[in-house]
Amino acid sequence: MGLLETLAGHVSAKTAVLALPALALGYLIVALILRPIWQEIRLAQMPGSRAPKIKSWAPFGFDFVAGSVRSVIKYEQLSFWRKTFEGANTKHYTAETRIAGRRIVFTADPDNIKAILATQFQDFGKGELFHREWKEFLGDSIFTTDGTLWHNSRQLIRPQFIKDRVSDLHVFESHMQTLFRAIANGGALNGEAQPVDVEAGNGRPVDIADLFFRYTLDSATEFLLGYDVKSLTTPRQEFADAFAVAQHVQSVISRAGPLNGLVPRRAFRRALKVINGFVNQYIERALRLTPEELATKTKSDAGYTFLHALAGYTRDRRVLRDQLIAVLLAGRDTTACTLSWTIYELARHPEALKKLRAEILSVVGPTRAPTYEDLKSMKYLQNVMNETLRLYPVVPYNVRLALKDTMLPRGGGPDGSLPVKVLKDTPIAYSTLVMQRREDLYPPPGPNFPPVDVFCPDRWFGWQPRPWQYIPFNGGPRICIGQQFALTEMGYVLTRLFQRYDRIDNHMAEVDGGVPVLQSDIVLQPGKGVVVGLWEARRGAEKEARP
Repeated sequence: MGLLETLAGHVSAKTAVLALPALALGYLIVALILRPIWQEIRLAQMPGSRAPKIKSWAPFGFDFVAGSVRSVIKYEQLSFWRKTFEGANTKHYTAETRIAGRRIVFTADPDNIKAILATQFQDFGKGELFHREWKEFLGDSIFTTDGTLWHNSRQLIRPQFIKDRVSDLHVFESHMQTLFRAIANGGALNGEAQPVDVEAGNGRPVDIADLFFRYTLDSATEFLLGYDVKSLTTPRQEFADAFAVAQHVQSVISRAGPLNGLVPRRAFRRALKVINGFVNQYIERALRLTPEELATKTKSDAGYTFLHALAGYTRDRRVLRDQLIAVLLAGRDTTACTLSWTIYELARHPEALKKLRAEILSVVGPTRAPTYEDLKSMKYLQNVMNETLRLYPVVPYNVRLALKDTMLPRGGGPDGSLPVKVLKDTPIAYSTLVMQRREDLYPPPGPNFPPVDVFCPDRWFGWQPRPWQYIPFNGGPRICIGQQFALTEMGYVLTRLFQRYDRIDNHMAEVDGGVPVLQSDIVLQPGKGVVVGLWEARRGAEKEARP
């Protein structure tokens, strides 16, 4: 029997309760005073330099935590990060601070992000803290693990995103027809059989962002589970609502730092109960199949799903649940967010819409469904998606943990040119959103190159970003495994939309004042929706639109 067990046998419950304040005080002394002192001693002994410090007036950086959480709630994270770097007076967008005694480094520098994601990949990972904060939601999935667990997850998922699967577009078409009816209806349908007067729906205001999230949820659940949740025809869908709640609370938890234990979790856990109950019923169905039945099913196209493929490799319910939720999060939200921002910008730039529609009609005409090859051949369509992802990267803020003592390539010293020393277990927060909007990384504005905050697909005809200055799907070994699937689905939806519609009425001026509201829970989405009116092209207009 160990010392702790021996003491436990002789300590009364009353004594234990009285000792709790002393234990808490001891922990605070270690965490807030002794650990920082020890870290500063170790940092002083390491080669390299320190990054500029972020200004803070409250003890232990609590004002920074409060500002960060407030920026999430008020959709002001981009300005919060920009002001943070400006306040630190950092040339290379790299700075550091301490929160509750813990040193954190922030960066929006392409060289540092390249090191974190690629050239020093073994030095950085998700880390145990991140895993612990996200475990309830995403478990031991590809997004929360490192090392062998991460590698196994990636190998498990990779076969589902090979070209043969990505280029199979039939899963999108039936949902497109429902989406058209929902657009004409002005919102989600009340049941599949609801009659819709398509002609009367011309120009009717609709929150197209809401419909895109419903569309991608329906197509993603069909692809993953073999079952469409039909959120486009169900105004209030319990699973969709629960998913949104879980994402929002998880975002607050991850940004609260050492204070995340104070974040209320009742709604979060209630949402997780709904999510788990929904997914587990399909896992149980898949596991009722014998290995022989499963092998037969996965070898045919009919009824083949992502879940069946996973179940062919593992019968572990928890593994299946974690990977399904992670891929559903990525597969649904990346596409819905980017489509929403694309329509937001096309509604503000009718000249870009006219060019896009002309290309679509010239390649696939007004009615034919596009092929995978069609989508890849349309350069202006690719430019539109690239420009949207440049301005609105799907995951705008991310974090990695130093897995050992290491350095970032630059950001230290008086001019920011020296490496920044990083101790093991130091979190590195990085932002693709800030980096991709840095004016100093672009050519000077001119007649053929608008300012960086302006949506302009044409800039991609004569300009390409330098490596690591544009990474909407991350980079390195952890680059998004479903990147081509997302781009293909987005291209398909945009093509089908603008075969049918040739005009967008923009109603956002009265909603957000014409200023994009950047809501970043986990992904970056329009915080006030995207309210537009879509007009079907009149007969004969297709010929006029072609070049």
